[in-house]
Amino acid sequence: MSETLLDVKGMACPLPVLRANRSLRSMAPGDRLRVLATDRAAVADFRAYCRETGHDLLACGEEAGVFSFVIRCRAEARGSDQAEARAPDGAAVRDPKD
Repeated sequence: MSETLLDVKGMACPLPVLRANRSLRSMAPGDRLRVLATDRAAVADFRAYCRETGHDLLACGEEAGVFSFVIRCRAEARGSDQAEARAPDGAAVRDPKD
Protein backbone atom coordinates (compact mmCIF):
# COMPACT_ATOMS: atom_id res chain seq x y z
CA MET A 1 0.00 0.00 0.00
CA SER A 2 1.25 3.40 -0.90
CA GLU A 3 0.86 6.91 0.43
CA THR A 4 0.20 9.89 -1.82
CA LEU A 5 0.76 13.51 -0.78
CA LEU A 6 -1.81 16.15 -1.73
CA ASP A 7 -0.81 19.77 -1.01
CA VAL A 8 -3.87 22.03 -0.98
CA LYS A 9 -2.38 24.77 1.18
CA GLY A 10 -3.89 28.16 0.37
CA MET A 11 -7.13 26.68 -0.98
CA ALA A 12 -10.42 27.45 0.74
CA CYS A 13 -13.48 25.29 1.37
CA PRO A 14 -14.66 23.25 -0.47
CA LEU A 15 -11.58 22.79 -2.70
CA PRO A 16 -9.41 20.76 -0.26
CA VAL A 17 -12.09 18.08 0.09
CA LEU A 18 -12.91 18.13 -3.62
CA ARG A 19 -9.27 17.62 -4.58
CA ALA A 20 -8.93 14.83 -1.99
CA ASN A 21 -12.06 13.17 -3.37
CA ARG A 22 -10.59 13.30 -6.89
CA SER A 23 -7.34 11.73 -5.66
CA LEU A 24 -9.08 9.00 -3.67
CA ARG A 25 -11.17 7.98 -6.69
CA SER A 26 -8.00 6.92 -8.49
CA MET A 27 -6.41 5.13 -5.53
CA ALA A 28 -6.50 1.44 -4.66
CA PRO A 29 -8.35 0.27 -1.55
CA GLY A 30 -6.11 0.57 1.49
CA ASP A 31 -3.84 3.22 -0.05
CA ARG A 32 -3.28 6.34 2.03
CA LEU A 33 -3.66 9.97 1.11
CA ARG A 34 -1.85 12.60 3.18
CA VAL A 35 -3.45 16.02 2.74
CA LEU A 36 -1.79 19.30 3.76
CA ALA A 37 -4.18 22.24 4.12
CA THR A 38 -4.23 25.70 5.67
CA ASP A 39 -7.99 26.24 5.72
CA ARG A 40 -9.17 25.85 9.33
CA ALA A 41 -12.56 24.62 8.06
CA ALA A 42 -10.81 21.57 6.59
CA VAL A 43 -10.79 19.89 10.01
CA ALA A 44 -14.59 19.61 10.16
CA ASP A 45 -14.83 19.11 6.40
CA PHE A 46 -12.54 16.06 6.31
CA ARG A 47 -14.20 14.49 9.34
CA ALA A 48 -17.60 14.84 7.70
CA TYR A 49 -16.29 13.71 4.31
CA CYS A 50 -14.80 10.52 5.73
CA ARG A 51 -17.93 9.79 7.75
CA GLU A 52 -20.07 10.21 4.60
CA THR A 53 -17.89 8.28 2.17
CA GLY A 54 -16.57 5.44 4.32
CA HIS A 55 -12.90 6.37 3.96
CA ASP A 56 -10.92 6.16 7.22
CA LEU A 57 -9.51 9.34 8.73
CA LEU A 58 -6.44 7.83 10.37
CA ALA A 59 -4.78 11.01 11.66
CA CYS A 60 -5.44 14.70 11.91
CA GLY A 61 -3.02 17.27 13.28
CA GLU A 62 -1.77 20.83 13.00
CA GLU A 63 1.71 22.30 13.04
CA ALA A 64 2.57 25.95 12.38
CA GLY A 65 -0.80 26.62 10.76
CA VAL A 66 -0.68 23.63 8.42
CA PHE A 67 -3.25 20.90 8.98
CA SER A 68 -2.32 17.35 8.07
CA PHE A 69 -4.84 14.58 7.40
CA VAL A 70 -4.11 10.94 6.67
CA ILE A 71 -6.98 9.16 4.94
CA ARG A 72 -7.09 5.47 4.06
CA CYS A 73 -9.05 4.70 0.89
CA ARG A 74 -12.05 2.54 1.76
CA ALA A 75 -11.88 -1.17 1.09
CA GLU A 76 -14.79 -1.32 -1.35
CA ALA A 77 -16.30 1.23 -3.66
CA ARG A 78 -19.99 1.93 -3.12
CA GLY A 79 -21.14 1.07 -6.59
CA SER A 80 -19.64 3.15 -9.35
CA ASP A 81 -20.36 6.51 -7.81
CA GLN A 82 -17.60 7.13 -5.24
CA ALA A 83 -19.68 9.35 -2.95
CA GLU A 84 -19.61 12.97 -3.96
CA ALA A 85 -18.25 15.69 -1.74
CA ARG A 86 -20.75 17.93 0.01
CA ALA A 87 -20.66 21.53 1.18
CA PRO A 88 -21.25 22.21 4.89
CA ASP A 89 -24.94 22.89 4.14
CA GLY A 90 -25.28 19.40 2.64
CA ALA A 91 -25.46 20.47 -1.00
CA ALA A 92 -23.46 18.42 -3.47
CA VAL A 93 -20.50 20.31 -4.89
CA ARG A 94 -18.23 19.66 -7.82
CA ASP A 95 -14.67 20.69 -8.42
CA PRO A 96 -14.66 23.23 -11.27
CA LYS A 97 -11.81 21.29 -12.90
CA ASP A 98 -13.87 18.04 -13.13
